[in-house]
Amino acid sequence: MEFEYLRNVPAFEDLPPEDLAIINRVTIERIYIKNETIFMEGENGVGFHYVKSGKIKIVKLSADGREHIINILGPGEVFAEVLLFNKEPYPATAIAVEESCVGIIRNNDLEPVIINHPRVAMNIIQVMSKKLLFIQRKVKLLAFSDSYAKIAQTIENLARRHGRRTCHGLEIDIDITRQDIANLVGTTRETVSRVFSVMKKDKILEGDERRIIILDLNGLRRYYEYKM
Repeated sequence: MEFEYLRNVPAFEDLPPEDLAIINRVTIERIYIKNETIFMEGENGVGFHYVKSGKIKIVKLSADGREHIINILGPGEVFAEVLLFNKEPYPATAIAVEESCVGIIRNNDLEPVIINHPRVAMNIIQVMSKKLLFIQRKVKLLAFSDSYAKIAQTIENLARRHGRRTCHGLEIDIDITRQDIANLVGTTRETVSRVFSVMKKDKILEGDERRIIILDLNGLRRYYEYKM
C-alpha cells in the first residue's frame, strides 16, 4: 500500500491500515535540498513534521549567528510535535543536512484525526514523552559530565540512530564535522579535536573531519559510564 511507509514513523507504526490511510490523506510531502531551511525559529508553527528520507538538524541560533545543534534526525523521526496542541511559534530552526523528504501534517488537519482516532493521539503522546526524556538526559549530560563523557555519549547516541556496520567498525552515516559535534555537546571545536585525538590513540575511534568510525564501543562507553 502506498501509505505503508508511515509505519516507519513511531507515532503511526502500529495503526491499522484504515488509520494510516487517513494520515496519508492529510500529509503534505516536501523535498528540501542540502542546507535548505525548513522553518526558522520564531516563525508561526503550522504543524507536525516527520522525516520520510534524508536527515534534518534542529538548531538554535545565537545572537551573533552561531549555531547550536539540538538534534540530528533521520527517517521516521518527528519534529515540531510540540506545536500540535498550541499555536506557538517554532522554538528552533530546522535545516536539511542532505536532500530530504519531509512529511508535514497541519494542525488544522491533524486535530480532527486525533479527536476521532484515539490510537493516533496515544502514539503521538508516547513520541513526545520519549523526546522529553531525550531532552532531560541531554540537560543532565551537559550539566554534570566532563568533556570526554559528553563527547563519548554524543557519539554513541549518533551511532545508535545513524550508525551502520562496516568492515572497519560502526560508522556514523551522516556528514558531521568536529564543529557540529562541538555544537551538539556545547563545547569548542578545539576540545572536540583534542578528545578525538586521545580516542584515536586509544583505538576507540578512527576517521577524518567528516567521518567517524567507532572501533571499540565498550571502550567508548568507559569514558562516561562511571561518571553518571
